[in-house]
Amino acid sequence: MKHPSSQSRPIKNRGQVDLVIPVKSLSIAKSRLRGTAGGRSHADEELVLTMVNATVTAAIRSHAVAAVVVVTPDPIIASSVESLGARAVTDEPSGGVNAAIMHGVCAARDDGGGPITGALLADLPALRHHELTSFIAAAAGRRAFCADRHGSGTTLLLSACGEELRPSFGAGSALAHRESGAVSLTGEWPSLRADVDTVHDLCVVAGLGWPRPDESMDPHQMRFAGTSVHTTG
Repeated sequence: MKHPSSQSRPIKNRGQVDLVIPVKSLSIAKSRLRGTAGGRSHADEELVLTMVNATVTAAIRSHAVAAVVVVTPDPIIASSVESLGARAVTDEPSGGVNAAIMHGVCAARDDGGGPITGALLADLPALRHHELTSFIAAAAGRRAFCADRHGSGTTLLLSACGEELRPSFGAGSALAHRESGAVSLTGEWPSLRADVDTVHDLCVVAGLGWPRPDESMDPHQMRFAGTSVHTTG
């Protein structure tokens, strides 16, 4: 059996959850945000990479998370998340996002993973690690998911303790996960629900405090649909 490839030395924490984060190549990710960061392709890619890095950093900082596995075919993303302490799995299989997630789950198991696995979206740049920790605590070992702020998508899915994850990400994933038996949890987790697909979503995460002053990108003046949004820091 061929195991997923990785060149990383990931951070291993004392948490119980191994989180898998699937990420597309920078050249095709977030097509609806093209032009947001100044109209240059490299600036758009920098915006996406910064969102991924912010999400991965928050996940690693959560006390409930044991390890973070990022599944991506993009070498730039792989190198960046490895520098943060995640494991990068670069031999992404065909079959879409759910196949990529399960590939990452196998990689986590090969590393002696914990009793719970999870799939987290990569586009949660405002994510606060304590909200992620709070959600995992609320799940209490149950198969559970967090719906996005619109209620139709899923930003995080956790397996039940010792059981399979069974992801159904894609259009209408919140309903799919609910119908497959996962518990929909609600709580004070606004940053966990705020995924970014559109310019308006960028305004929402700006209201949640992203980008923070220590972000590697320096978007002190990002243009959202012709409106300049100034960040502090």
